[in-house]
Amino acid sequence: MRLLGWIIRVLGILLFAAGLLWTLQGLGIVMWPQESFMLADRSWAVRGAITAAIGLVLIWLAGRVARR
Repeated sequence: MRLLGWIIRVLGILLFAAGLLWTLQGLGIVMWPQESFMLADRSWAVRGAITAAIGLVLIWLAGRVARR
């Protein structure tokens, strides 16, 4: 179970980081890379927020799995 918790936690962290980047790009706060189609596009801000939320849920779930 510890390995499963570790895998879920890593996946959650990666999803949270990607979601945060997508959100900031979609809001026009992070304008990198310059040629990205995601810059200042609100739909990517929403998708990023959803992805980050899923990542947080996985991080929380990993803590519960690891305690078993």
